[in-house]
Amino acid sequence: MAPAWGLPEVTMDIAEIRKTAEAKMDQSILAFKGNLTKIRTGRANPGLLDSVHVDYYGASLPISQVANVSLLDARTISIQPWEKGMGPKIEKAIRESDLGLNPASMGDLIRVPMPIMTEERRKELTKLVRNEGEGAKVAVRNLRRDANDAVKKLVKDKLASEDEQKRCETDVQKVTDKHIMTIDQLVAAKEHDIMAV
Repeated sequence: MAPAWGLPEVTMDIAEIRKTAEAKMDQSILAFKGNLTKIRTGRANPGLLDSVHVDYYGASLPISQVANVSLLDARTISIQPWEKGMGPKIEKAIRESDLGLNPASMGDLIRVPMPIMTEERRKELTKLVRNEGEGAKVAVRNLRRDANDAVKKLVKDKLASEDEQKRCETDVQKVTDKHIMTIDQLVAAKEHDIMAV
């Protein structure tokens, strides 16, 4: 049987199982937050370009590693390349990304205006946000199941009592509920951002 949690076959105690479950749930929340930053709202956000990579002397690098990315105003991202020849490459990378953005050069500065979204597009994006949220919740619930299975194995191997198992399952459920609530709050905040005109 494969070891639980992808760790070597070392018996974990109940406290370690709970801590590991909580740490992995925290990682799921961080991954979910990262996914949310890639979903465009009507407002400009420099993090939107984090997923766009540009060719830099044969290496594929994020734009933030070859240029200064900042906000000009609430609806415009500005990009200041650190080297002269990078401007056209950055523009091309942004245009070819699936973000639907159209950068424009003004001398050394590249401006990326956020297009105004239609009501239909906003609704599509809120559905996408909810789907991402559901995926994050499934990941958290799977971690809860894994933790409970690990505790059941300890009880079966007579390394923990059934009372300890019940306490641990209750603790893991509380941690799960807290993470699910955080996901719901993040989804609601992102939906609010998307629907704000």
